[in-house]
Amino acid sequence: MSVRAEQLQRAAWTRASAPQTIGLVGIALGFLALWLALPPFGVRTAPAPVAVGILAAAAGIWAISRGKVRVGGGAIVIGLVGIAGALLAMRASSSNLEGVFVWSALLAATLRFATPLTFAAIGGMFSERSGVVNIGLEGMMLMGAFFGAYGADQTGSWVGGIFIGMLSGALLALVHAIFTISLRADQIVTGTAINFLALGVTGYLYNQHYGNNGTPNNLPAIPDVNIKFLSHIPPHGLGNFLYNSIGQLNLMVWLSLLLLPVSYVVMFKTPVGLRIRSVGEHPRAADTLGISVYRTRYGAVILSGALAALGGVFLSIGFLNSFTENLTAGRGFIALAALIFGGWRPFGAFAAALLFGFSSALALRLPDLSASSSAAWPVLFQTLPYVLTLIAVAGVIGRSIPPAAIGRPYIKQ
Repeated sequence: MSVRAEQLQRAAWTRASAPQTIGLVGIALGFLALWLALPPFGVRTAPAPVAVGILAAAAGIWAISRGKVRVGGGAIVIGLVGIAGALLAMRASSSNLEGVFVWSALLAATLRFATPLTFAAIGGMFSERSGVVNIGLEGMMLMGAFFGAYGADQTGSWVGGIFIGMLSGALLALVHAIFTISLRADQIVTGTAINFLALGVTGYLYNQHYGNNGTPNNLPAIPDVNIKFLSHIPPHGLGNFLYNSIGQLNLMVWLSLLLLPVSYVVMFKTPVGLRIRSVGEHPRAADTLGISVYRTRYGAVILSGALAALGGVFLSIGFLNSFTENLTAGRGFIALAALIFGGWRPFGAFAAALLFGFSSALALRLPDLSASSSAAWPVLFQTLPYVLTLIAVAGVIGRSIPPAAIGRPYIKQ
């Protein structure tokens, strides 16, 4: 290739990538506009956040004018939200802001709230990559939560609780697989029935075994991992921040983080993952090549249930150390939204789980910003994760392309 042709190619690439880059810069500026009004900056006057937010919106408009509608629209929206959020933050007292936005505590809480979503979303990835929609993640999480607590109570060990909880989720997933794969029932209807089945079974067993007394106060709990050396990292402020944010997390949080690269390698770098993706994209071609579509889908769905149940186990004996009826409270559906939001990939799903986890952590603290004593404010703030779920499912931030054969039963010729 001649030097002139190389220069023209580089210039064309620059023209194509520049709007995308500017749009991403605009998104970053939108977040900065809000952050300026929060600790540790704590800007109390409007001009600086407003100016940064306007720059973010201007970058978005420029990106849209160059054909990058999605990233440009995101920059405009986040820029305007950043301005509005900064102006609202300025109305709160500095002491309230410092009490709410303790970043180390928020980071730790974000990881804790994201952990059950991560397990369930990655479980859903295996099922849906194989072509089987798993609306039943909620029910599988709920089964894991109850049987995790029950197993820990009966065996006297949190390890027993983990394995019994995983087994319960896998068995419920097997029911889902029989109806959707072998009997070719509607996958959405079957998943919905699975959720109601889990709600009824766990509610009955909970009342049968524990009644009004509830689960014992001394349930064996999954331990925290205490990383003390983090507090000694210089400078002292950084060491304390690291220790308070990630130095006292539960073992299950670290297992969920370990699951991310493992699931990525399995799904995208191994023959097993290739088989799962092939039966989810083109099952007829996979069958022609000698891959058992039914066996592969059964394995993926059962694994999905076991992983989703781990998210429930964390809730009952890793986070709350108890079980109550309907403990999962819709987290399985949020995990499904995180999976869609993340494009059916583990790290994308984890990023979405972090977003929902942060919104949940923040929702618990936001009422402290308001001087109002109204009991309605905490309830209103608790809707924040579900609002984000609606945005993700609607595809406002970006539409994901699902596996080609998802939701379609396979009939072997």
